[in-house]
Amino acid sequence: MTLATATPGGVPAVRTVLLKAYSDDGFVFFTSYSSRKGHELSQNPCAALCFYWPAIAVQVRIEGLVEKVLAAESDAEFGARPRAQQVAAWAWCQSAPLPSRRHLLEEVREVDQRFAGQGVFRPPDWGGYRLRPERIEFWHGFDNRLHDRILHVREGATWRVERLCP
Repeated sequence: MTLATATPGGVPAVRTVLLKAYSDDGFVFFTSYSSRKGHELSQNPCAALCFYWPAIAVQVRIEGLVEKVLAAESDAEFGARPRAQQVAAWAWCQSAPLPSRRHLLEEVREVDQRFAGQGVFRPPDWGGYRLRPERIEFWHGFDNRLHDRILHVREGATWRVERLCP
């Protein structure tokens, strides 16, 4: 899915992240809290998601507030990842300048040796976020540009639904 965040001053940033879970409570993804997106979310917890399937001309846009998931949920996700990904999460400082690829590979090797013969536990600056939707728009495109757009807006415990102009 595509995740859009913004600084407190409104400067946007967008990137693709992996959706790991969804429920009535929201949409969950995992990352480094010290990454650019982590810093932006700590200062401005508003974000947007976009799922797009060009082959069928369908898009779903979701906007809402983001919060960290419980530590137990982050621990479970981290524990389910392959060891190489666990080691990598310790070896890098996501979004920080990197002197060279070689430096990164050396860091990975050092972390792997540090955890030799034991499990790799979750770094304190790594975990999950949940976007709790406030607006969800379903878009279906047509060649004649008369697209269907159905907007759902949260109003307390219910959703108001309306059709939008293309």
